[in-house]
Order: sequence, then structure tokens, then C-alpha cells
Amino acid sequence: MNHHQLESDLEHLEHVLVRISGAEPIPLSYWRKRVDDVNAAARIPAQKCRAQKLHEALNALESRTGT
Repeated sequence: MNHHQLESDLEHLEHVLVRISGAEPIPLSYWRKRVDDVNAAARIPAQKCRAQKLHEALNALESRTGT
């Protein structure tokens, strides 16, 4: 994943994850895969920090929904 794609994915996930409840038609497993992909691709500290926050936010959402 190139730098621009990674930045775009991070921005998109930051925008989406704060708005979903787990009851949407797209399952949380889809978002988990997306978050895991950006975590794996993050190389610089700022990207790693943002990806880790996404990971934690999704963990919290999964805990609330029981998935």
C-alpha cells in the first residue's frame, strides 16, 4: 500500500468508525480487516499511532456489540 493510499484509508476509517454502531449492513469483520490492513501497512510513527487508535476504537465497538 503506498503512502497516499494509506493516508486515504486512515482518514476514511477515522471518519467511519466513530459513526457506526455495529448494526449496519456491513459487518464489523469487514472493518476489522480494513483496520488490520492499515495496521500492517503503517510505517511511520504518526501512521502507527493513528492505526493503533483505530484498532482500539474497533475493539471497544466489538466489545459493546458482543462480536
